[in-house]
Amino acid sequence: MMILMLAAAMTIAMLIATVFGLHQEAQHVKQTVKRNRMNRFGPNFQQPYRFN
Repeated sequence: MMILMLAAAMTIAMLIATVFGLHQEAQHVKQTVKRNRMNRFGPNFQQPYRFN
């Protein structure tokens, strides 16, 4: 009986860890997409030189 309780507890813990990991990954992807949309000229775009 003890083994079944431990197995159930570990299963629930792994499900919670999986949901937490998926949430973090979704937030990371959302942040990356938002950053790319804000920077429309690419990651290495530099302002052109301006002559005074």
